[in-house]
Amino acid sequence: MRLLPVAIAALIAASFVSAPAIAADTDQLVANICDYVKSDDKSRLRKKMKESRVKLRNVYSGISCDGSSLLRTAYNSNANDVGEFIAKRLPSSDLAIPEADGKTILDWAVANGHDGSPITAAIKERVGG
Repeated sequence: MRLLPVAIAALIAASFVSAPAIAADTDQLVANICDYVKSDDKSRLRKKMKESRVKLRNVYSGISCDGSSLLRTAYNSNANDVGEFIAKRLPSSDLAIPEADGKTILDWAVANGHDGSPITAAIKERVGG
């Protein structure tokens, strides 16, 4: 009889201990993703996403690198390979959604002189523009 309350107490204690560990893992994953985007390292980005069992389309809107989306970070870092990879992995509906400043990624790219970028070409191919 005494074993059941001890087991319940241990389970409750374990749940409190694991929550910060999960948050730290998430922060580290986001930091790694941002680093790989900035360094245009598509193979390491793919490997990290696969190891973490995370799909880009499921986390794209929740990741911000220094206040910018992953695609804007790719543009600003001249990370064309990673930018094309990201654009091809996202649904076209996500690419057409306005970001925090009210501009879609395509509108932002054109306004900031990225018309001729391979990333812009990949986005246009996805959204049909």
